[in-house]
Amino acid sequence: MGAEAVIPSNRSRKIIIPHDELLYKQRNRIERCFNRMKHFRRFATRYDRRTIHFQGFLYLVAAMIWLR
Repeated sequence: MGAEAVIPSNRSRKIIIPHDELLYKQRNRIERCFNRMKHFRRFATRYDRRTIHFQGFLYLVAAMIWLR
């Protein structure tokens, strides 16, 4: 699939797997954003049946997080 590991390997590992630090920082930032969004129950459980309603709530949650 062309996936590339961006998580750094354990320091005690004999053969250290190289990783891209910039990609790791970007991945970490996105994961933290999703974890903040999951605090909203409506987002975590996907109550909305229509994609446009879910997308609208997604924008609302993103704006609320950004304004904090």
